[in-house]
Amino acid sequence: MAIQIEKITLREIAMPLVHFFETSFGRTTHRRIILVEAVSQGVSGWGEVTCGENPFYNEEWTDAAWMIVRDYVAPRILRASFESAADVGERSEHIRGHYMARGGVEAAVWDLEARMKGVPLWDHIGGGWFKEIACGVSIGIQNSVPDLLKTIEKEVAAGYQRIKIKIKPGWDVDVVREVRRTFPSIRLMADANSAYTLADADRLKELDAFHLTMIEQPLAHDEIVDHAALQAQLDTPICLDECIRTLHHAEQAIRLQACGIINIKLGRVGGFREALRIHDLAQANSIPVWCGGMLESGIGRAHNIALSTLPNFVLPGDVSASKRYWTRDIISPAVEVSPQGTISVSEAPGFGYDVDHNYLRHVTVREETLA
Repeated sequence: MAIQIEKITLREIAMPLVHFFETSFGRTTHRRIILVEAVSQGVSGWGEVTCGENPFYNEEWTDAAWMIVRDYVAPRILRASFESAADVGERSEHIRGHYMARGGVEAAVWDLEARMKGVPLWDHIGGGWFKEIACGVSIGIQNSVPDLLKTIEKEVAAGYQRIKIKIKPGWDVDVVREVRRTFPSIRLMADANSAYTLADADRLKELDAFHLTMIEQPLAHDEIVDHAALQAQLDTPICLDECIRTLHHAEQAIRLQACGIINIKLGRVGGFREALRIHDLAQANSIPVWCGGMLESGIGRAHNIALSTLPNFVLPGDVSASKRYWTRDIISPAVEVSPQGTISVSEAPGFGYDVDHNYLRHVTVREETLA
C-alpha cells in the first residue's frame, strides 16, 4: 500500500515537569517538545522530535529541530509516494546528523501507516514478543543523598524493576555505595552521560564493587575506541548510548568490544528503520538492548512501548508512567505502570492511545502546517 503524505503539521508544546530532572548536562524543569502530525487520506499519524531544549545531549535542540523539519525534511517527504514507511528515512539521509528531527517525521509516518492498515504500531514494526514490557526508572541527580534514597524508595515501592541513577564527578562512587548499602538487592545501573574521560578509569573501576547491571556512556558522546579501552579494564558492562547513532556505529562498537549492552533511543538513531537494524545486529551478536528515554510526552512514550516489544529488548527500559513526569499527559488514557513494574501493550491501531486534542491545544505554543 503506497503512502503519499499530503500535509505535515508541526506543533511545539510546553509542559512543566512534575519534578526537575538533572544530569551531568544540567537541570531541566520544563520541556519544549515538537510533535509531528503526518496526514494521508484523512488519517493522521503522530511522531515526536525527542531533542532537548539545548544542544547538550547531542547537537540538536528544539529551535533548530523545528527549522530542520520545516525547511529540509518535510519538503522532501510531502507529496512523495512511498511503498512503505521504511522508505521515508532514505529521503533525508543526505542531511548530515539531525537524527532526532528526521526521526520524528519518520516515526509519524510509521504510525500513520499502521493506522491506515488498522494494526497496532508494535505489530507493524515486527514486535509483539512481549505483551507487557518491563519498566525501569531514570532518576536524576538530586539535591542530596537522602533525597535520592527517598526517591529510590518511592520508585521501588511502585514496582519498577530497575533503578538508574545519574552520576558525574563528585556524585559517583560514594553515592552509589550508599544506594547499594540501602538497597542491596535492587537491579541498579549508573548513567554518566559522557561526564568522564579514560583518565578516570581507576575511579570508574571502583563501581565494580557494587554489582551494577551496567555503566551507561561514561566517556565522550562520539568516542568508541576509548570505550573499548575502558571496557577491557572493567568487570561491569558498559552500555553505549550517545555514540550509537547508526548501524555502522553499532557494528564498530561490537567489533571493538566497546560495550556489553546497547541503549536504543528511537530519536537518537533517526527512527524505526535504523532502530530495527541496530536491534537485529545486537541480537545476532548476543548484545542485549533496552529502550532509553528523553523525557518524552505520551506520544514518544507510546512509540517507545511499541519498540520495546521487539525480542532483544530483554532489559527494563526507561519507559515509565506518565505521572512520573506530567501532571497531565497529552494522550488518553495516560501510560500506567502495574504494581509489578510492567506496562500492558495496547491492541489499538497505531501507537495505541488517543491524542487528547483539548489539552494539546492548551499546551501548544506554536503551530505550522506544511502542504
